Amino acid sequence: MKNKNLKKIFYKKKVLITGHTGFKGSWLSILLSHFGANILGISNNIITRPSHYKFIKRKISLKSKSVDISKYNLFKKTVNNFKPDFIFHLAAQSLVKRSYNNPILTWKTNTMGTINLLEILKKYKRKVTVVIITSDKVYRNLEKKPGYKENDLLGGDDPYSGSKAGAELAIRSYWKSFLSKKKNLSLSIARAGNVIGGGDWSDDRLIPDCVKAWAINKKVILRNPNSTRPWQHVLEAVMGYIILAINLKINKKKNNGLAFNFGPSNKKNYKVIDCVKTFEKYWPKIKWHISRNKNFKESSLLKLNSSKALKFLKWKGVLNFEQTIKLTAIWYRDFYKKRGKIDSFDQVKKYIEIFNKKSKIKI
Repeated sequence: MKNKNLKKIFYKKKVLITGHTGFKGSWLSILLSHFGANILGISNNIITRPSHYKFIKRKISLKSKSVDISKYNLFKKTVNNFKPDFIFHLAAQSLVKRSYNNPILTWKTNTMGTINLLEILKKYKRKVTVVIITSDKVYRNLEKKPGYKENDLLGGDDPYSGSKAGAELAIRSYWKSFLSKKKNLSLSIARAGNVIGGGDWSDDRLIPDCVKAWAINKKVILRNPNSTRPWQHVLEAVMGYIILAINLKINKKKNNGLAFNFGPSNKKNYKVIDCVKTFEKYWPKIKWHISRNKNFKESSLLKLNSSKALKFLKWKGVLNFEQTIKLTAIWYRDFYKKRGKIDSFDQVKKYIEIFNKKSKIKI
């Protein structure tokens, strides 16, 4: 798919992003702004300090509104007033540890917030293409080495995972009961995993914990050094969401109502300790130690099988493990060493160049 087609699809189109102030949402906003979209972002608050969104908001074309998606009436009014052509639903309480501390808020935001969107879509009259982003943690985690496929069982041993799996059950129920009959609606689910990249300062996440400690020459605590994660740059995931939306817009009937995994193409499973050691190449003299304290359950192996996205969407990850860590490390290194320098826009351009060289889709 050529660049002019992407421009045509998103150029001056109304795009609603829920959770635009979050890590993924802010990077998605940059890409969609690059494609000429008319973006409205809605979010309840900005939970991290610093905030990637605050650094990039003046450099992109985007309007922002404070909306709690668990409040149905305000959410509905916002959607209906904006009249979006596309909706990317990312708003969530996205941290496992925080879900233990506040399970009610987690279920309220992740499950009821999604149900509110589905109820709004049930009554929405205009043509709209919707991508609902959930998580790799929706799967019942049996630590499958081949990776989880879209038809594997849903689960959720912790409040965050359960709330996301619950959201997917609600999506399936609404789709079968109401939404599949609507000719104006195209909708799919996107599942990505442990994305990393510059601008994430969330609590209790490996990379943010590391960079916040290293920036002041402190030692970082590794909770689960041998846990395996599908290390994936945030731009890989959000490009997948965009490609899915384009495919839905062009081929509505083909993939309507389906779920797609968007995971890295790394054949080897990399551990937390591998990530930290690779990071050290680009940010020398880091310090860490291993914590033996495990107060909550967290899966040790999570991997997605993205063969369906390759087959039906022609999408695949284009960055290897080393490139992923390098982009992330350089972003944070420059931010802290160069007093707030933001490489996000340059990295978007570099990523698009790599994507065009390696992907079957050209943008």
